[in-house]
Amino acid sequence: MVLIKKVFNSIFSLYKSKNMIVALSLKDFKSKYLGSYLGVLWAFIQPAFMILVYWVVFQLGFRNMPIDDFPFLLWLMAAIVPWYFFSDAINNTTSVFLENSYLVKKVVFKISLLPIVKIVSSLFAHLFFIVILLVLTYSYGVSPSVYHFQILYYLIATVALVFSITIITSTLVVFSRDIAQFITMILQVLFWVTPIFWSFDIVPEKYQFFFKINPLFYIVQGYRDSLIHHVGFWHHYNLTIYFWTLICVLTGTGIVLYKRMKPHFADVL
Repeated sequence: MVLIKKVFNSIFSLYKSKNMIVALSLKDFKSKYLGSYLGVLWAFIQPAFMILVYWVVFQLGFRNMPIDDFPFLLWLMAAIVPWYFFSDAINNTTSVFLENSYLVKKVVFKISLLPIVKIVSSLFAHLFFIVILLVLTYSYGVSPSVYHFQILYYLIATVALVFSITIITSTLVVFSRDIAQFITMILQVLFWVTPIFWSFDIVPEKYQFFFKINPLFYIVQGYRDSLIHHVGFWHHYNLTIYFWTLICVLTGTGIVLYKRMKPHFADVL
């Protein structure tokens, strides 16, 4: 109960600061590409280029067969779009206190907002690609469905997962720079153990549990369920309960860790 209370208090605090978060996120989003000729367009060009590469390689080159009676490219994009957001937000947020050390040392600034600012900054491009993903879905003949609105639920779930992880990693990296390198390696492993490029059906039933405890499985499967399979999240009630329990534990742990370590930030930055 204590952890749940801490989580809800944290959410309420973020809500009260929503205007500041949006303003700082827009500033951060623009500053990433400051000085480049195309500016913020690079945030959309780079992922779009990768999607084009996947289309050429897998649709025209390897001519992959449909999966679950859906075109391979659509099936792949439904998983890789949330993955891009997750990995980009994790990488950008983990070192947020190091990058903004001048703000950390200012007593008047609420530095607890910095992780969510980075997450929202990454969210701008992701929202654009959700629209592209919907257009791609309809272009392949998938009829509009009420389940498509469910993607908002999984978007919130992804943001919650990123925040719960980065409140821990961004705190720890202040005291050990090696954490950032460790996170990079973990992301590489997660990319391949999450069914993004491969179908979960190939996993023997006795081993499926070990893949399902990966919270990204819930996210990736959820985006596919929303866009192409038309399956409600309540049909996976056991995974839903597990996912949100994990979020509460990670977030509560992160908040406790942050509050205990915050007084020492200025000493090591």
